[in-house]
Amino acid sequence: QVQLVESGGGSVQAGGSLRLSCAASGYFYSTYCMAWFRQAPGKEREGVATIDNDGNTNYADSVKGRFTVSHDNAKNTLYLQMNSVKVEDTGMYYCAADPYIVHCAIATIEDVEMDYWGKGTLVTISS
Repeated sequence: QVQLVESGGGSVQAGGSLRLSCAASGYFYSTYCMAWFRQAPGKEREGVATIDNDGNTNYADSVKGRFTVSHDNAKNTLYLQMNSVKVEDTGMYYCAADPYIVHCAIATIEDVEMDYWGKGTLVTISS
């Protein structure tokens, strides 16, 4: 059974940094599309960043140049390094994984329901 567990959320002031982690277990697929989503209060869920098994990444325009997604294959852990955070980055952050998405990008993941999801970690950015 695949499990994704996020951690690293918390409260930080605008301009600061956070690193989120997503530990995957029971995931035996050699191919993957993994992603970070977020949902702010009262808003729809949105894709933030994606990475595939070849290391190709894609970002939402709102986080380009500030966030970096990476994956440690040995630890089977997905990361999201968040720098220069803004108040509008506040929200619940979820990681997701899917072995069957061929074109792993923000535009794709926002149109499909990925197979596996974590329960989320809360990020609060104060001004």
